[in-house]
This record gives sequence, structure tokens and C-alpha cells, in this order.
Amino acid sequence: MYDPLVNTSPFQQEFAQSYWANSVPLGTAQDSLQQSIQTDIAIIGGGYTGLMTAYYLAIEQGIDCIVIEANQVGFGASARNAGFVLKGSGRLSYPQMAKRWDLSVAKGIFNEFSEAVERVDALISDHHIDCDRQENGYLKIAHSPKAMQQLESANEYMQRHFGSDSQILSKQVLFDEYMHHQQAHGALRIQQGFGIHPLKLLLGYKKLVQSVGVPIYENSCVEDWIEEQGRHRLITNQGEVIANKVVCCGNAYLPKRFNSQIDNKFLPILSNVIVTEPLSNNILEAAGLKTRQVVMDTRILKYYYRLLPDNRLLFGGRGAVWGKDAANPKYGQRLKRALNSAFPALSNSKVDFNWTGWIAAAFDDMPHIFEKNGVGYSLGYCGSGVAYSAQAGYRLAQSIAGQPVPDLPLYSSPLPSVPFSRFRRWGQWAYYHYGCMKDSIL
Repeated sequence: MYDPLVNTSPFQQEFAQSYWANSVPLGTAQDSLQQSIQTDIAIIGGGYTGLMTAYYLAIEQGIDCIVIEANQVGFGASARNAGFVLKGSGRLSYPQMAKRWDLSVAKGIFNEFSEAVERVDALISDHHIDCDRQENGYLKIAHSPKAMQQLESANEYMQRHFGSDSQILSKQVLFDEYMHHQQAHGALRIQQGFGIHPLKLLLGYKKLVQSVGVPIYENSCVEDWIEEQGRHRLITNQGEVIANKVVCCGNAYLPKRFNSQIDNKFLPILSNVIVTEPLSNNILEAAGLKTRQVVMDTRILKYYYRLLPDNRLLFGGRGAVWGKDAANPKYGQRLKRALNSAFPALSNSKVDFNWTGWIAAAFDDMPHIFEKNGVGYSLGYCGSGVAYSAQAGYRLAQSIAGQPVPDLPLYSSPLPSVPFSRFRRWGQWAYYHYGCMKDSIL
């Protein structure tokens, strides 16, 4: 398993054996870069953010750009996630944002996150991207009575300050209309949010970028990045790019040493996802699964899940701390035990797919979309980037073109350094043990 804190390069790594990759072909890879070329903007990374940045640079700014992908589009986080299009990113709640800055800043961020969901929805509908879009609705499941009280307070806060599209569901309503979750004490439902097939969405974005004439070079790994006389020279495995500016969109699939604006400024975290065999109507009825809305619980170490179009259940959570342990079957088995506890009727259902992927968290728990001195980047979605990556690409394109972007910390502050970065994995290990203990008692 590629580990960004260990491996020097993500080139020629194995693709995830995911449900997504099993259900749609990647198609023929674009040619790799095998010569020396010049461009105005070089975009590193062919995931959601890189492709959307390229798309908006081309159609709205008229700026020459290229996309460089180390493997084939579909290798990284954009093809390994759970496909949750949510109104949020990072790990800060809106009351925490209001406390850190003020209420007007929190409202501005709320508007950006809301616009992100609308942007993805519009891209899907306007360009007829067939990505298995599911019904609207995002359920936050209270895993304890105290968590339910916190959800009720959060809903009241959001209604009062943001006019939120949220509502509280009692345990009985949750059971009657949505699911028989055996550990639930009720839920908060948010209307804006839905599930998609993440790889189909990514391939739709790729087709969109190609349609506007932006070159995508696949299997072209940047091995060296040299800044000279105000320009950037990117040396790939077979060629080179000379660019006025570089936008780094590799997120957690960046090597340990790459550029001083990014190095030691994020924590890569392994997620783990399982997908069951197709569930019969009798099993679904016994489990009380009546919705295909996206679901997440309130634990510190959260579980997230949804019923897929072919009646499989996707169930995800944390994986190993170190990449070398990613394939250890105990992490998938842990997810299956958690699934069985929530839905005992699924205890005998087989798991057909189990895969892992890296997400990136910033030290201050928020994403940063930033450009300075010819280097731009977007990092820190913390596993909630399916929607916000499209907004990030839009804002990055504006910033690169010299246009104003909203005066929000998302766009105005660079990534903070991670203190004692060589020990960040041990800190993560300690946090997991703390979270496990706290989740069990609260």
C-alpha cells in the first residue's frame, strides 16, 4: 500500500480492488508525457480537484493549462471514497467556526459548502454524467442519548443562524421511515446531500475536461520540482513541463517531500470501506433498511454507510494507522462487526469488497485552497471532498486568474505546519485509542 509518509513516489502503484473499479472500466489511458512542453498552468493530480481546476481555467478564464496524473485517472482518493456529496469539509462544526472567527465567517463557509453541493448537482445534470445519483438526504445518527441531545442543540443553532434545511428525527420516526438501526437514539436529517458512484463521476469530469481541449497526461509522475527564475520545471519519468504556475491537487497522494508549501503540513489518514453482497428484499425488510440516503453516525471514530442501487450495503470507517498494515484483514472484520451490531439481520451477509484509501487532514481541521508565488494547492478535505473539491477547483481557477475570491479562512490562509511532524502517526494512534474509549462510554 502506497504510504505518503514513507514512499518517495506514487508512480506505478496498485489500484484499489474496489466495488467502484469492479463496476465500471477505466478505459484506455491517455498518453504519458514523453517530451518537453511549456504551459501557463501545470496541474498535478487528475482527481476531482485537479480536473475541476482545469475545467474552470479553460471555460471561464481562458488560461492554457495541462493535467499531469502519476498513474491513470481513477487511482487516488476520488475513486476510493464512499461517494457522499455533503455540505461540509474538514472537521470543524459551525459553532466552532463561529467561536474561532465570528458568525459572519461561519455563514460564509456554510454558503461555500452549500454552493459546492449545488455545483456538483449542476455538473451532473447539465452534462448528463451518469453516476448513479441517489435520493436527497443525509442522516446523522445519534449513537448515544448524549449525542442525541447534541444533535438537537446543533439543529436549533443551525435553524436560528443559518435557516438550515435540517430536521430532528425521533428514534421512532427513524425506525418507521428510514432504518432499524439497533444502536440509534434518533437522528438529524439534512436535505442537501446525496450519494453517487464516485468513479463514474470522476470519469465524467475527465470527459468534460477533454471536451474543452485540456491535455491530460496519464502515467506521468513528477519526480522533481525545480523553481528557477520565477518559473517551474517539473521533471516527470519521461518528460518535463515548464510552467508559469503549478497547482498541486494530489491531496493525500503526494510524496513526503514535494514542495515547501505543502511538506509536513497534512496528516494522511487511511479510510477502510466494505461492500456486502446484494441483499434480498427479505433481508432488507428484516434489517429495516428503507432508505438510500447517505448516513453517518456521531462517534469520534465515525462509521458511514448507504444502500447502493443494486441493494448492496456500503459501510466505511477508519483503517490502519500505517500504510504497511492497510491490508490486514482485521480492519475489514472490525467494520463488519460494527455493521452487524447496527443491523443484526445482516450478520450472515457476505462481504464482497474491502478496500482502503488515503484522505488528508490539516492541523487546524479545515481545508485550505491557497495560491502564492506561483504555487497553488487544495488540501485538507478530511474525507468530505466529493462536493467541496468542485468548489475548490472553481475558486482555485479564480485565484490563479487574479480574480477576487470570498474573504474566508478557506482561501486566505496557508496550511499550518504540523508540529512534531515526524511523530504525527503516533499522535494519530493515541487519538484513535482515545476516540475508541470515549465512543464506548458517551
